[in-house]
Amino acid sequence: MSESAGEGTPGARKAADKPFRLLPKVDDQNAHFWRGGAEGELRFLRCTACRSYVHPPAPLCPDCHCRELTPEAVSGRAILHTYTINHHPWIPGFPPPYVVAIVELPEQDGLRLTTNLVNCELDAVEIGMRLQVIFEAVDDGIFLPLFEPEMTADMTPETTPNTTTHTNSDPDADVEAS
Repeated sequence: MSESAGEGTPGARKAADKPFRLLPKVDDQNAHFWRGGAEGELRFLRCTACRSYVHPPAPLCPDCHCRELTPEAVSGRAILHTYTINHHPWIPGFPPPYVVAIVELPEQDGLRLTTNLVNCELDAVEIGMRLQVIFEAVDDGIFLPLFEPEMTADMTPETTPNTTTHTNSDPDADVEAS
């Protein structure tokens, strides 16, 4: 995850880079997701019984129906599953064009998130590209998870699909991406 100059939060974007955003209603069932960016973590609910991730937040696991779900941080890495480039000015203060993306996280098949792809030229966007989460700090302690191209060791964006990514918990252990 990247850290912007002048910000103390890992992966936070600078104020000048922030467009107008419609904000979510934060409650006890989703606060882990919207506030996790304060610690630079992308968090999802995870079932304590079957260990499945549950997103969007729900009161029980859709796989085993267990009601014991706890927030857990994921790697922050993803693969671009699909996207569209919006060219219409739907929201005042949020100028097009911008990328609306569905990303898939390597922690679980089908664990997907609708988000925006940022810090990427539109003609460089490719399905299968490797991404990393960054957070946009907005009002009321909300951090929006956005994704940008994953940087390679030489600090250039990774634009070709790759099946290996690293988790936050152990950067030396490889996790197979779906």
